Amino acid sequence: MRSRSFLAAAAIGYLVGTFPTADLVARRVSAGRVDLRRSGSGNPGTLNAVNVLGAKAGVAVLVGDIGKGAIASVVGGAVAGPVGAHVAGSASVVGHCHPVWNGFRGGKGVAASIGQCLVTFPAYFPIDLAVGAATAAMPWWRRRAFGATMVSSACWVAGGVVWWRRGWGNGWGPRPTAALPIAAAVSSVVIAERFLAAQGSLRHDE
Repeated sequence: MRSRSFLAAAAIGYLVGTFPTADLVARRVSAGRVDLRRSGSGNPGTLNAVNVLGAKAGVAVLVGDIGKGAIASVVGGAVAGPVGAHVAGSASVVGHCHPVWNGFRGGKGVAASIGQCLVTFPAYFPIDLAVGAATAAMPWWRRRAFGATMVSSACWVAGGVVWWRRGWGNGWGPRPTAALPIAAAVSSVVIAERFLAAQGSLRHDE
C-alpha cells in the first residue's frame, strides 16, 4: 500500500511540474505572439521571459515555477507522508524539465527546486533562495549560472545530510531523514542534465 502511495505522489508531482507556466505567461503578455520556446534562448524559464517579455513576465514565471515545486511537495506529503513530500518534490522538477506534453523539452528546473526546498527543507531555504535570486539576476548567466546552481545544489545535498545525521530542526518541513539528501540529489542531477543539454544544444547550433 505504501508503494502505491509513493507512486501516486510521484505521478502527482510530475503532473504538477509539467504545468506550462512560461507558456501561459508568454501567451498572456504577448497576446499569443511570443513562444518562449522559439524566442531568445528557447528556454521556457524566468531568464528568457525577462529577456524577451520583460521583468514582470519573468517574475510571474518565477513565482509560478516555484509554486509548482511547493504545491507538489505539499500534496505529496498529504498523499504519502514526509517521504511522499520528497518524492513529489523531485518528481515536479522532473516534470518541469521533461514535460510529456512538450516532447520532454522543458526548463532547467531551478525554480521548481526552490519550491521543493521551501516545503521540504525550509531550514536551508534562505541559502537556496539567495543563490537562486543571484543566479536569476545575472545578465551573463549562461556559463556562470550553471556553476552557481551546482554550488547551491551541492550545498543543498550536503545540508540535507548534515541535518539528517545531526537530527536538527527543520522549521515547518518534515523531520530530516535520508530521503532529504536523496531527493535533493535527484533534483540536482536532473537540473545539471538540463543545463548540460542546453549548453550542448548551443554549441551544436553554433
